[in-house]
Amino acid sequence: MGEMAVPEPDTAVVIPAKDEADRIGATVTAALKLPGVDLVVVVDDGSSDETGRVARAAGARVVRHSRNRGKAAAMESGAEAVRLLDEERPRHLLFLDADLGETAAAALPLIAPVRDGEADMTIAAFATRVKLGGHGMVVRLARDGIKRLTGWEATQPLNGQRCLTRAAFEAGRPLAHGFGVETGLTVDLLRKGFRVVEVEVEMSHRATGTDWRSQLHRARQLRDVGLALAAREPAVGQARSALRRP
Repeated sequence: MGEMAVPEPDTAVVIPAKDEADRIGATVTAALKLPGVDLVVVVDDGSSDETGRVARAAGARVVRHSRNRGKAAAMESGAEAVRLLDEERPRHLLFLDADLGETAAAALPLIAPVRDGEADMTIAAFATRVKLGGHGMVVRLARDGIKRLTGWEATQPLNGQRCLTRAAFEAGRPLAHGFGVETGLTVDLLRKGFRVVEVEVEMSHRATGTDWRSQLHRARQLRDVGLALAAREPAVGQARSALRRP
């Protein structure tokens, strides 16, 4: 029985990162081993630690924001860096969180449906989920909003591990601000007829705690997801169009 053929390089990994020096090295190392991945771009989004240096040492190309600009801006910068390095055929884009560590090696099931032309965007559904206080409210807001606006029910609507074609990414721009990026991207692509599927993977990232910083993080998530959904409500869109008319 012959060995399984390794796919031609066709996928770039983009990792937004802020103050992740302790985990980014392991995440980059694991991502570079994924079959068909020949480029890992880390966007150092205003880190105050050695995130950029550690990522570069692990083999990533590093783009640095001098100040923190948020997740959506980091995703845009990373995708633009990949575009500049693309040749005739644009690479697929696999977005991963910086704190996945060695579990980033389990991302291949996210790439396969996009590579095989079966999906335009895949979203990870972590097989093992940590129950976190307060986080459920944000998930519920995103899930209910996506279903109301598109009819599609997501299991883990806020999961940032996703692979998409360059065409799908461009169709989803401009991205929703900050932590609303995943919700906005899902709504926009489904509305435009792109195929979105969830894929169960054995990945995990650091659990968000319950201290005041974690509560503030969830409050920002709630705000950004709410804003992303509000901007996509038909009534809001109609009002904006009316305001733009001369």
